[in-house]
Amino acid sequence: MAVGGGDERTAGATCAVFVSYASQDGAIATTVVETLERSGIACWIAPRDVTPGAFYADEIVHAIDAAKALVLILSRNSADSPHVLREVERAASKRHPVVPLRVDQAPLPAALEYFLNSSLWLNASGADIARSMPKFIAAVRVAIQTATVMPRGSAPSPSVRPTKKTTIIAVSLIGLVIAGFAVDRLPKRTTAAVSVPAAAVSAAASAPTASTIPEKSVAVLPFVDMSEKHDQEYFSDGLSEQLVDRLTNVPELRVPARTSSFYFKGKQTTIADIAKALSVAHVLEGSVRKSGNTLRITAQLIRVDNGYHVWSETYDRPLDDIFKIQDEITGAVVTALRVHMLPTQQPAAQENMRTENLEAYDQYLQGRQSFNQGNTAGYQRAVTAFRAATALDPNYGAAYADLAVAQFFLANATTDIPLYERALAAAEKAVALAPGLAASYAARGFVRAVVRFDFAGAQVDLDKAVALDQNDAGVLHQSATLLAAFGNLPAAIAREENALALDPLSAEICMRLAFFVVANQQMAPARLLYAQALVIAPNSVRANFNLGELKLLENQPEQALAIFRQTELEIFSLAGQAEAEYSLGHLEVSRRILEQLITKHEMSSPYFISRVYAWRGEKDHAFEWLERAYVQRDPGLAWVAMDPRSRNLRGDARFSALLRKMKLLE
Repeated sequence: MAVGGGDERTAGATCAVFVSYASQDGAIATTVVETLERSGIACWIAPRDVTPGAFYADEIVHAIDAAKALVLILSRNSADSPHVLREVERAASKRHPVVPLRVDQAPLPAALEYFLNSSLWLNASGADIARSMPKFIAAVRVAIQTATVMPRGSAPSPSVRPTKKTTIIAVSLIGLVIAGFAVDRLPKRTTAAVSVPAAAVSAAASAPTASTIPEKSVAVLPFVDMSEKHDQEYFSDGLSEQLVDRLTNVPELRVPARTSSFYFKGKQTTIADIAKALSVAHVLEGSVRKSGNTLRITAQLIRVDNGYHVWSETYDRPLDDIFKIQDEITGAVVTALRVHMLPTQQPAAQENMRTENLEAYDQYLQGRQSFNQGNTAGYQRAVTAFRAATALDPNYGAAYADLAVAQFFLANATTDIPLYERALAAAEKAVALAPGLAASYAARGFVRAVVRFDFAGAQVDLDKAVALDQNDAGVLHQSATLLAAFGNLPAAIAREENALALDPLSAEICMRLAFFVVANQQMAPARLLYAQALVIAPNSVRANFNLGELKLLENQPEQALAIFRQTELEIFSLAGQAEAEYSLGHLEVSRRILEQLITKHEMSSPYFISRVYAWRGEKDHAFEWLERAYVQRDPGLAWVAMDPRSRNLRGDARFSALLRKMKLLE
């Protein structure tokens, strides 16, 4: 049986989703439909929306065909249902994305598993389904928006029209999400037919096409460890990362950052899907195999549009000096790719950002992976790993640079004030150890700005970082942060868009760009970007909180309140709830929550307190707490020039005076 309904009941009406479920799960399906429809997602549900007297099977088929996506209530009951299988198969045949919500741990039959990609299931088993709904709704929105085509002759409101570049990036990101809910379960890294639904092609006229994808572009996929014992993963990952670093510095060659390329590691995704998501014309992949005391490294460059192998090579090397082998193979591969793709160019020199200590390097990679989770636990694991890397190799500049940023975000999440100074010390150490490394200056520039309010020093550092490596997504990301702090939103958005183009699967960059476009009153692209950030990093605290703030700005306080109540960090949760309750007209409830926020966090987060007062229209109290935030060097104050919460304060002379005191205004 299927569910999917909405407010439209007329024959031939198109609804956003068709929800497939077994009859035994009717209560769950009804709850899901009600939740989706309250969020503005139109559904079609049987038997509710079956036309009286119509042939039931025909109605089901027509509803699936007309829907933009299929939502699957995945359970033991649906796994055993031939009706559900036929509905999923029908959606797959129409290239509609399938968004599964798993409600128990029943094993899947092979026939159903064929159409699903377990890596992106929304798992609500063993928990209150309602708690899973915000993330589930976000995933459904991303899926259905790929098929949303504006009526001919219509145009978005000027106040929310995204820039052309933001639209292109957002649409390409949607393609990745749809690829995650793979329609055809294909062997790993095959060049067979793509699994992105055809609906994604018509999502918008500005979606990336073969003509807009740069010819001189290549994604480096993680090399596969094919050794019998699978004990060479550190080498294969290191080789892949070094190739990314070296190729990034080849002029005119576009290379997505490591975060994006490594996102696909271990996933059942086709090369065509990967290339589409990363907007590249070529893919470099390879393998590492250890046999006795010999390493065999195979690399191949594939042109995506026709599957043609442009170049391939096999290297056999004695297993003696791992890093020497990595350097040699990297040099050989880069030279070969330069000959085939950019015969007139030479790679620029870059300071080696690696260590000779294998264990330190492994800790460094673990730290980067943990940081990308975007929550307190991830930041803590990242700090632990980066500290371990620097303990194992005290001269590891790149590890100190990442440690600085990770310590800042951990301090921000835990209100561990002394950790801010340790972040600055780590950044200073990174510059001292690796003065030729762009990431060192980017880290110090970011921390200088948000911890010390040393915006002039931050400008010098970040300008130098960009000069050293203008193709480093992380460098551009931190540089965009400073531009936003100065209130130069158009420049900040443009630079963050460039960062996202280089690293389209970075939840951090995605989330920050959304924050900037919201401040620039571009709500539509922000919704897409936050949804994408939460697909990549579902536990990202700031992405969830900022999505709640977006709901408030869009006059949806009930939805915002639901998000804030589930926010992991108490500061974010209390501040958000106080604002949402005020917007709902619950003035006394808002006041009590604000008092709780002040009692618990006046020493650590005066800026958040000022934001709540500003939202409540209490300007004098807002400026009082802004002054305390300045005295206490609250890092949140660095955003005051562009923060939407400060919009109603900007006409006040006290606001300009604060910006001048912070040297954010001449």
